[in-house]
Amino acid sequence: MTNRFPSALYRRGSEPDPRFSLANERTFLAWVRTSLALLAAGVALEALVVPISPGFRLAAAIVFVLLGVTAAVQAWVGWMRTEQALRESEPLRGPSVGLVIVVGVVLAVVLMTLGFIW
Repeated sequence: MTNRFPSALYRRGSEPDPRFSLANERTFLAWVRTSLALLAAGVALEALVVPISPGFRLAAAIVFVLLGVTAAVQAWVGWMRTEQALRESEPLRGPSVGLVIVVGVVLAVVLMTLGFIW
């Protein structure tokens, strides 16, 4: 019996090398930092006086906030999948939303650029 959360994950497989679990945790924290940065960008666009057309500014802010939530979900799901793969000696999967984040940031920047022009 383990007191660690999520207990269903820690009951599976065998305990991996702590270095790998710690690296997985650092990756989780990197995704959390990315999430916070994206959320801050979305809030800043609406909170600060920025010379962007209001419609484009709101659209870019919404994209940034949605991307921030997506990155937070990726942090948790990615950590769980990697920890499970480590415990069961399976191959690691890549991030499932990396391309979504990149396309979303490009979309938000295009919206802001169009807002500057119009």
